[in-house]
Amino acid sequence: MMPLYCSHGHENSPGSHYCKQCGEKLPQVNLQRVSPGMVLGDRYRIIRELGHGGFGRTYLAEDLNRFSEPCVLKEFAPQVRGTYALQKAEELFEREAGVLYKLQHPQIPRFRELFRVKQEHSGFLFLVQDFVEGQTYQALLDRRRRQGQRFSETEVTQLIVQILPVLEYIHSLGVIHRDISPDNLMLRNNDGLPVLIDFGGVKQVAASLASQFRESVSGVGIPAVATQLGKVGYAPVEQMQRGIVSPNSDCYALAVTVLVLLTGKEPQQLINPQTLALDWRREVSLSGKLAEILDKMLQPTPSDRYQSAGEILQAMTGNFAPAYFPPTQPVAPKTAATVAIASPPVAATVKPIVNQPVIPVPHQKRDNSFGWLGKVVIAIALIASASGLGWWAGNSWIQSQSPEIITPPNTDDAQAPPSDEPEPEPPSQFSAEERQRKQTLRERRLNLGVGYRFYVDWVNEVFWTQYPNQRGRRLGTGSEDAQLRKQWDAIAAEQLEKIAQAELSAATRRGLGNYREADRTRWKAEANQLRLSSRALYDLADAKFFHNFPKQRGKDFLESPVGQVWQAYVADSVSALRTGAAYERIVFDPGAVSKQSRGTLRPGEGKAFVAELSQGQTMEIRLDTTQNVLFSVYSPTGEVAILEDSRDRRWVGRLPESGFYEFTVVSEASEPIDYQLNLTVENPPSPEASEVPSREGVEN
Repeated sequence: MMPLYCSHGHENSPGSHYCKQCGEKLPQVNLQRVSPGMVLGDRYRIIRELGHGGFGRTYLAEDLNRFSEPCVLKEFAPQVRGTYALQKAEELFEREAGVLYKLQHPQIPRFRELFRVKQEHSGFLFLVQDFVEGQTYQALLDRRRRQGQRFSETEVTQLIVQILPVLEYIHSLGVIHRDISPDNLMLRNNDGLPVLIDFGGVKQVAASLASQFRESVSGVGIPAVATQLGKVGYAPVEQMQRGIVSPNSDCYALAVTVLVLLTGKEPQQLINPQTLALDWRREVSLSGKLAEILDKMLQPTPSDRYQSAGEILQAMTGNFAPAYFPPTQPVAPKTAATVAIASPPVAATVKPIVNQPVIPVPHQKRDNSFGWLGKVVIAIALIASASGLGWWAGNSWIQSQSPEIITPPNTDDAQAPPSDEPEPEPPSQFSAEERQRKQTLRERRLNLGVGYRFYVDWVNEVFWTQYPNQRGRRLGTGSEDAQLRKQWDAIAAEQLEKIAQAELSAATRRGLGNYREADRTRWKAEANQLRLSSRALYDLADAKFFHNFPKQRGKDFLESPVGQVWQAYVADSVSALRTGAAYERIVFDPGAVSKQSRGTLRPGEGKAFVAELSQGQTMEIRLDTTQNVLFSVYSPTGEVAILEDSRDRRWVGRLPESGFYEFTVVSEASEPIDYQLNLTVENPPSPEASEVPSREGVEN
């Protein structure tokens, strides 16, 4: 018989009911049905069961089509029977799987596919996701409970700050998790970041099928009570009783999760029997600001809570700048590689304060030494130039309220300051159709978080390219310019759609129009901390930019409005490097001379690798993938050209320098591609090999 495993991977002898190491109750399943070694769908080899719950089991598997890469298979129960029932189940799951597929965030396991295994008249449905190496916060809490310990305020503050941007991301796509709890938050081993797992939408489908299945089996005509998703005590009342969910219901569950981690007690143990409220203050003492924020997140009436994750983040980051303290690991030494990820973006999704408009200084270098007189001069210059801002940005803009002129500081790319000014109302003489058209554009722009000034600059530039005789002219509000205004609006709609499809993060979209040379200098410095040069950083940004804006290839676009989009890609690339999503340091195992790295790249995606090597060593680097990629190999100082944006897949030679060599792989394919990077390095055959003092460096 096969051994049994708990959700933490501890092995136990067959027939055991509880884990001998952690005490967890073990699943009693028929291993003849899905067992280790079995290959499902001619692709996934089962390694072991990871866990089980009310809706099915979860397995660790190897993807045989991706170099035996580990992945997670989630099987959903109860098993549906009959052709129609199986078809209906597939339709429901495919609809929800489509929601998961559009979630592309480094702190959410990537959804790979939905597939079924059919045996006679029974069907087994599986979701396939990336494997996250780490532990759930529930497992971490259980360990601490056994040691008489709990999570500290610093640790939970860090958790809140790191997970709120993830919540705002999924909420911006209309996705509500519905099941946030310590079970569904994992601490990832490789970077110490929390990862959000087990979205409730698929569970809701499984619950609905379970209800229908029970009804069809019993033959009773009365429908079964619908199962509401969410854990008792974690989900708010409106979710548990009426199935009503919103972004603030996820935030409510996050607050309960934090209190459970702080107190070591389950929600039911914290409820005051008289008030039925969470009476947590008798268990733990918190700083006033965090306590106030948690209280507001936990308000029983939804309208009294924060309405978004961004609001909570904004409330917290004005008072917290927590250090990096992973809840489960000792603090690592501050090497150059770890410092870069030690301070994840604290305010990655802070929303602009719309009642404090900001007029950005134009594209010249900023001087923060201006006093009030300087600001007045700038204001006059801006007003004088307003006539060239587009179809209605002249007198209407001047007549709008006069905002304070603020020069935004050079903050983190994920903390881009608000850069907007009030958008003037369309003149009353416009037709109802035109006013509605402009209102639609305004709503689209605001939904994307794009600043008004940048929007006008970009649309004007495209408009003037198509209508050069109109350059610098303000379109009138009369009927004589109605057709030109319509063309301007059509171009505006097209540019907004390009931004929507550009796959930029919400934070970098808000920064469009504000990126400057100082930002690029800072981004390069962050890459340098990871032993990467600006060449590798820009390789990643170029791949994404030219994938979405192919007509810009070969053009000098940096100082144009579209150059702001390229800089936004650089900012996002820095974030991807920082989190490890686009970065890997190659370290050889003791005694080994070869190392392989495998992965998958989506269209326009890239990844950077670094390896510390020595002068005189012989290196063979080989990339196994399709031809639709660009491969670059950079020496430490950049003085020696090895490969740059090359379609070659192999290079062999003697290394000219000592230091950190960089390898970038970027996809030009239209579909996701798999790759394997093979690096072999051997020492010189004899001590007579030339010896030159070691040199190490990166381009700044």
